[in-house]
Amino acid sequence: MQSLIAQFQGIVVLMRANLPLVLLLILGLWAIHLLNYLLKYRLNFLGLYPRSWHGLIGIFTAPLLHADFNHLFFNSIPLLVFVSFILISGVTTLISVTLIIAIIGGIGTWLFGRKGLHIGASILIMGYLGYLLVNAYYAPTAMGIIISLVCIYYFGGLLSGLLPGKASMSWEGHLFGFIGGIAAAFIPLTTF
Repeated sequence: MQSLIAQFQGIVVLMRANLPLVLLLILGLWAIHLLNYLLKYRLNFLGLYPRSWHGLIGIFTAPLLHADFNHLFFNSIPLLVFVSFILISGVTTLISVTLIIAIIGGIGTWLFGRKGLHIGASILIMGYLGYLLVNAYYAPTAMGIIISLVCIYYFGGLLSGLLPGKASMSWEGHLFGFIGGIAAAFIPLTTF
């Protein structure tokens, strides 16, 4: 029990130390959105357009773009939590997991998504959720299991986004991002 308490205290210290980086990432998304808003959303041409050559750039840029401030606000909350949890394992892990999710989630959406613009950090959010849940099973630690339980309790409702729903929501991005997160739990991060 003492060991678990010590681990928890260590994680709290790490999360506090990583908070400026997490907030900087979120602030960066808000700055990009503000610029896009001022440009009357002209940056959306960098979004993911399935099965179009110019839409390939969106594999990496679509998570940086959002439909409106409301969309960005509601993506910022889970992004802040999930990035904080993944950063416990280090910046290299966050970068590797993010690249795997972006590539698998983006390519899957590009190949199988509905025609139209796919934007938003939801691909990453769902990927991070998939990674945290599967990593707790694949490489179980007491803290990993606690983190996954917190994710399910507070963000389990996000899993409903894996199924078709609102026409304006990219459930394909959610699904393939989630698959990318699962893959990231199994791919040795030293390969990146």
